Amino acid sequence: MKWAILGGGLTGIVLAHLLEAAGHETIVLEKEERFGGLCRSKTESGFTFDIGGSHILFSRDTEALDLLLSALASNRDQRHRATKIYYKGRYVKYPFENGLAELPKEDCFFCINEFIKTLIAAEKGELAPPENFRDWIYATFGKGIAETYMVPYNEKIWNFPAERMSAHWVEGRIPRPPVEDIIKSAVGIETEGYTHQAVFSYPVEGGIEALITALAASVAGPVRTGFAVRSVRRDGDGFAISDGSEVIRADRCISTIPVQALLPCCSDVPPAVRQAADSLQYNSLCCVCIGVKGEVPPYSWLYVPEKELGLFNRVSFPSGYSTRTAPPGHSSVLVEITYNAGDAADAMSDDAITAHAVDGLAAMGILDPADVVYTSVERQQFAYVVYDLAYRDNIAKIRAFCRERGIDCVGRFSEFEYLNMDGCVRHAIDFVRGL
Repeated sequence: MKWAILGGGLTGIVLAHLLEAAGHETIVLEKEERFGGLCRSKTESGFTFDIGGSHILFSRDTEALDLLLSALASNRDQRHRATKIYYKGRYVKYPFENGLAELPKEDCFFCINEFIKTLIAAEKGELAPPENFRDWIYATFGKGIAETYMVPYNEKIWNFPAERMSAHWVEGRIPRPPVEDIIKSAVGIETEGYTHQAVFSYPVEGGIEALITALAASVAGPVRTGFAVRSVRRDGDGFAISDGSEVIRADRCISTIPVQALLPCCSDVPPAVRQAADSLQYNSLCCVCIGVKGEVPPYSWLYVPEKELGLFNRVSFPSGYSTRTAPPGHSSVLVEITYNAGDAADAMSDDAITAHAVDGLAAMGILDPADVVYTSVERQQFAYVVYDLAYRDNIAKIRAFCRERGIDCVGRFSEFEYLNMDGCVRHAIDFVRGL
């Protein structure tokens, strides 16, 4: 059976790899001149940056992780996570609830007192079921942790009001901290959260794109780049897929591209389905890539909840992931800003947003602007899925339409689910196994 896979990002390449291993024929159709999607990288002036945000390899899902690591073979290294939250001029241990003793005393008391009050209220049955993400944060962590970190950071990364976000997606993704760990953390006894991230892997050479390149090398079928899908229609028992000048025929069609790109390729899409797709919320991502002379803080990445420091929510240090990501005597910093069409970051030129990022990093003491030797800006339209309150109704309509057309949807923006790399691999494995 021949499968046409729309989109050559991580999910598309993994699907081709798995389908061929199961005895099928594949062709991958990617609109960009390079496959890889959000997992592309670039090397300029001796610096290597991941242009779709900082990517590292870790997972509780050993099967998915083994697939990724085996593809890299010897081109990988391991690092111990050293992650902090920049809070009021302090580098606080991540996750926030494991670093309470490092807060100013008033803030530490506020966090632990409100956590215990909320825990007691929950045990008495006095808390109403959360109606949105903001409610869930308060009910899970208490007012202190909610207001000092969780709400400010989440509203920064999602660029969306927490009270207008659904809470259905957080169970299992953001764990509820044990009360013993909260108390230990507040009095300065070491505790660890998110232990599955404690050690992570990263390619020695080539950035995260080296992973996609290695996976693609195992695919026998063509990976066509520069093929922008314009139409997808049923053709007898199969599909005809065209870029406007060439038609590709296949028995089955899997889409890994955003539903906002897929639906315009289909005919007779009901107005309700089009409206549902237009109503889905998502964020775009701006990455400011910065190379500097000398050293930077010895951390893997930082979370930055404070709006006063800048628009950016995360700062990563790729030069700490591999010795080959920066020239000798230099370091690298990757600044991430989520944005939406028409907002402040969208309106800023690349020069302006670079200056904004450098000024913020200087204010945090991370770098001296005089030491900056390289900058560039990369923007990705589709970066993060945002679960607003209407999400489940809207995505149900779209999925029903795709099922009726016989188009399988797998991957972050095709399923419109906030999937990490391991989640994309898991969904691909489950799809092929389900055949």
